[in-house]
Amino acid sequence: MSDPVAERPDPAPRQRKRKRVHGRRGARLRPTPLATLIAILRIVLITTGLVTAYYVLPMTERNTLRTSALLAGGLLAVVLFFGWEVRAILRSPYPRLKAVEGLAATLVLFLVLFASAYYVLEGASPGSFTEPLTKTDALYFTLTTFTTVGYGDITASSQLARILTMLQMVGGLLLLGVAVRVLTSAVEIRLRRQHRAPRFGSEEPRDRERTERTDKENGS
Repeated sequence: MSDPVAERPDPAPRQRKRKRVHGRRGARLRPTPLATLIAILRIVLITTGLVTAYYVLPMTERNTLRTSALLAGGLLAVVLFFGWEVRAILRSPYPRLKAVEGLAATLVLFLVLFASAYYVLEGASPGSFTEPLTKTDALYFTLTTFTTVGYGDITASSQLARILTMLQMVGGLLLLGVAVRVLTSAVEIRLRRQHRAPRFGSEEPRDRERTERTDKENGS
C-alpha cells in the first residue's frame, strides 16, 4: 500500500513560485527610472507649452462680460482636467508618480488661467490695477498672490479686479487643500487595488482556492 503522505506534492515549489510572483507584483508599485524620467519630461513639456501659449496667443478681448465668461469656462476646464487626472491615477501602475504629475499640470494651468484673466481685464478696463500690466506683470502678480508673498508693488484697484484676486486666493486654497487630499485618496485606492490583484499569476479563483486548500492540507 502506498503511503498517502509520500504521494502529496511538495509545497515548496509552489511557495517559491508564489513568492516570485508576489515579488514581481510588489516591484510594479515602485516607479522605474524610465517612468520617472518620462513623468518629469511630461511636466516640463506641459509647463512649457502652457506658458508659451500664454505669451504667443493674442488676448485682445475688451468686453468685461466676455472676459468673465472666458474665466468661468477656463475654471471649468481646470476642474475637468483635474477629474481626468484623478481617473488616470486610478488606472496608472505608478499612482504616486502620476499624482505628482497631475498636481503640477493642474497648478500650471490654474496659474496661467488667472494670469490671462488679469491681463485681459486690464486691457478691457484700464486702471484695474495700480499699474498697466504686461503679460509678464500679470503672471508675476498671479504668482505673488498664489504664494501669498504680496510685495505690494502691484495691487488690484477696481472692484472686479479685487473680486478676481479673491477668487484666485480661494481657488489656490482649494487646490492646495482639497485637491491634494483628493489626489492622495486616489493614490490610496489605486494602491489597495494593486495589493488585491491576484497573487498566483493567471490562476482563476477556483484554482487559487484549490491551491490554498492543498497548502493547508500539506501544512497540517
